[in-house]
Order: sequence, then structure tokens, then C-alpha cells
Amino acid sequence: MPGEGTRPRAPHARELGWDEDLHEGDGEESRAADSATGDGGRASHRRGKSPKRGVKKSRKRRVFRWIAITLALLILGTATAGYLYYQHLNSNIRSSSRSGGESGVKQAAPNAMGETPLNILLIGSDSRNTAENVRLGGSRDTIGDKPRADVQMLLHISADRKNSSLVSIPRDTIVEIPECKDSETGQVYAATDNKPINESLQRGGPGCTLTTWEKLAGVYIDHWVMIDFSGVVAMADVIGGVEVCVKTGVWDRPTRMVSGGSGLKLPAGKNTVKGETALQWLRTRHAFGNDQNRARAQHMYMNSMLRTLKKQNTWSNPGRLMNLAETATKALQVSDEIGTVKKLYDLAMQLKNVPINRITMTTIPTAEWSQDKNRLVPIEKSADRMWRMLREDVAFDKNGKPKAKASASATPAGPAAAEPGTLGLTVVNGTGSGQAPKDGRATEVAQILNGKGFALAEASRTADPSKETVVRYAKEDGDQGRSDAASVAKALGLPTTAVMADTEVGGLTLVVGADWRDGTVYEAPKATEAGALPDGADDLNAADEGTCMDVYSVYRWDGEKS
Repeated sequence: MPGEGTRPRAPHARELGWDEDLHEGDGEESRAADSATGDGGRASHRRGKSPKRGVKKSRKRRVFRWIAITLALLILGTATAGYLYYQHLNSNIRSSSRSGGESGVKQAAPNAMGETPLNILLIGSDSRNTAENVRLGGSRDTIGDKPRADVQMLLHISADRKNSSLVSIPRDTIVEIPECKDSETGQVYAATDNKPINESLQRGGPGCTLTTWEKLAGVYIDHWVMIDFSGVVAMADVIGGVEVCVKTGVWDRPTRMVSGGSGLKLPAGKNTVKGETALQWLRTRHAFGNDQNRARAQHMYMNSMLRTLKKQNTWSNPGRLMNLAETATKALQVSDEIGTVKKLYDLAMQLKNVPINRITMTTIPTAEWSQDKNRLVPIEKSADRMWRMLREDVAFDKNGKPKAKASASATPAGPAAAEPGTLGLTVVNGTGSGQAPKDGRATEVAQILNGKGFALAEASRTADPSKETVVRYAKEDGDQGRSDAASVAKALGLPTTAVMADTEVGGLTLVVGADWRDGTVYEAPKATEAGALPDGADDLNAADEGTCMDVYSVYRWDGEKS
């Protein structure tokens, strides 16, 4: 019969519905077409379907098409909105240069697992250059002045990310501020002695404060984060409040003898503070006795804030996270290398998984400055121990497992070191860190090395102040450079932690630090144990919820007086 054995006719695209218009009436048009053939729809039957079934399928196709188009628009709209919101958050962020000058401090060498610690400088600015900050901070006579860094804390997160330490310095502590350049104006500020550390922000911005800390502590600082009065209020509000505690009622107000005051007014016991009250808590000095105790109150607030964020599951709650991101990106200024939402989020994740009982906050022990009793100076021996703990990545708490100690005679795996007599070696005098340099020290140590077979060791005429004696090798020399540097360290009795890769040195360089000013044999200091903080450190663990602040008698409040 005609057509018998032939392939079924391929349906047209129109029959599949891909090019049908989005108007009603397709079924009527289909029936009209059948009527036009004069067979009353018999042609449709011959194709294996009735006109009625064709209409139903056509309607189903339109429904499916509408669903597909709607889903596509929703997906596209959501993706676009997400991208635009991400860009919006990025546009909120203000950033500038990480460093304001040269401190001579290098990044720490990676541990055996290739991990390095992370150091972040937290700065609280007293800026009154907006109407809101004037309202919150008072002191209208300072409007237009360059802000000072009234709160300064160094946050250290260990290389293995299992513990964290935070160190504060009172704002009136006298330090050396190095030469700094303001990255925004280009103005250069000469180095200066005998200045309170909070003035570093006025001499080149937050980058200069970072450089000042590096020079003081000998610790490389990766980033800085800065916040002002209004930023503190906004962050306190978005978190929903932070619990603090005072042993008696407190009212930090002007008195007959002392003007000023933060205005903090709380009854005895535990209180949840947010908004302006949170700012008052962080700024209170008179009622808590002094700047050191003000730092303790700030540590109490920050520890409580971390516990609050943990309890809120902020990092896994999209709504809370978006609110926090919106507020934080407006409230914070950061160094350039963390000036995006993604990088700030990644930074937060570095601290997120540190257990609460492995976070310790403390203050550098200080004493009155002999030239001005209203100023402070670090107690050198105590401060140096804390700086050393940070440099060696030693935990401030005792809640972790003890780490294996580095051996002075250990030799790292890798290629054999070159013969001592073939190694070019520059010896630099670094004894001037924090004090006058020991004249001729580089020559003395070069001669010691000559006597140990390092015939090419020569003293440099330049100085490079360093708290600790280190052997640096060019990073591009890789394992061979490390082995050669380790052989120098071993010959002098230096620990393997003294060996560091450096992108700026051209070859092997020994920097004789302030820890080896005399003698022919390096005497390694005793290993510092975890939690071995000096007296006066006033440490506070983040897991401690039972601490309450003492209130100076003049500012005690019984909760009834107004």
C-alpha cells in the first residue's frame, strides 16, 4: 500500500511547541485548520491523535514553557542580585597601605607543616571628623584634628590555628615611632622618640601604627583593621548586645577633681550592653582606675562578643551573616590586601575554629615614665618575654598539648650544606634594637666565623636592628640555601628557628641581634613554656564568664541616685 514501510514523518518544530506564540487560541486555530481540510479532523486521527488530545498537549506545553521561563528568570535574577550585592559590599570597604615605613621585621618561617602564624593589628580611632563621632565622642575642640589610635591590640593566631593570643598596649605608652609616609597624602614624618604610641596614627595613618608595633615587638604583622566610635556602636547593635559585669554599680561622670568621663551607668552584676552603652564601656577609664584596667574591660567585652557570635551560629546563619557583613563593611577600614568581602570572610574563618578556651587576652606590663607620671613605659623584661612568645608562636594559655621543642643541633632534611670555606656570608650588626648598638659587633662575629672555617664571612658596614639573631638566605635558593644557612646556625649554636628565607637578601646573611651583644658563643634563652606569661600581664581567657570589673570608689553607684 502507498507509504507502507516508510519512516514516520518527523514532527515540525511547531508541533513540538518550541516556536508557538504565547497567546491563547492555539486550540481554536488547530480546529480551524482541521475544518479547512474538510475531513472534520480525520487527518488528525490518521496522525494518531484526536483534535481534543492535541489541544490538551498544546496547553501543557505552554504551561511547561511558562515554568521554564519563570525559573530561568528567577535564577538569572538571583545570580544578578547576588553579584550586585557582593559588589555593593565591596564598595563599602575603605582600605589603604599595610605598612607606613620600614621596620626591618621579616615574616616568620613556616613550620614543619608549611604553616605560618597570622598577626592582625586592631586599632580603635578617636576620630571626631563626622557629626556622629562628635556626638558620641565629645571634645568638639578636636574636630578636624588627625585621629589618634586610642585602642591598639595585636591579635595573633597560631600557625596551626589551634590557639589565639591578643596583646594590648595602653594608649599613653612611650615608644619610638619610626619614619613613616602617609600613603594618602605622601607626607613623610621623621622618626621620633619619647612619643605616646597613640600618636603614631597621626604620623602616617594606620600603616605607621603597624610599623611602630613591628619595630617595638619584632613581630611581622600581616594586616590592620581600624574602627571609629560610630563603627563600634553599629557593630554592637548588629550583634544584639554583649554581656559585661561590674562588681558594684558604676557611673563614669565628671567629678570635682576630674573632668570628663564616658557616661557609663550600670547597676552591679551582669549587664548586656549595646549601641552607645557598649561604646561607653570600651572608653571608660576613670571608673576602672587607669588605662591598664580599661584594656581589661575591653578584653572582657571582646571575649564575651566572641562567645555571643559562637552561640548565635553567625557563620552558618545567612540572615545574621548578611546583617553582620553589611554593618562590618561600612564600619571597618582595613589594609589593602584584605580589602574585599571574600578576603575579610576568609580572615574571619581563621579565627572561627579556634576553641574559646584557647583564646587569651592580655596587656603589656607597664610602669610610670620617669619624665612624666601621666605616661607609661613597657617593663622591658616582661614585655620582651611576651614578644618572644609571639615570635616563637608559643600559646598564652596552657589548655593545649605541648609542642615539640626545636633543637639547636637539629639539621633539616635536604641537600648537604656546602663546605664552610666556600660560602659567601655577610655579617650585619643588629644589636641596636631598642638600645644603642654595640660598636664593632659585626666584625667580632665575622672573626668568630672565620675561626670556624667560614673564611669568606665579612662584616657589613650597614646596620639592621633586630631583637634576635637570625641567619637569612635568599628564598630563591630553596632547600640548598636553607641547608647552608642551617650550617651557619649550627656552628654558632643558634636554634633552627633562627634560619629564615628572605626575598630581599642576595645571599647568606647573619644578623647579630640584641640578644647576642657579647661573647663568642651564643647562649640560647630558655625555651618559653605555653602559658608562661610574666607577672603583671593580667591575662583573661575567653572561656572565663565569671570575671567582673572593679569600680574605683569615687565612681561607684548604688543604682538609685541620678
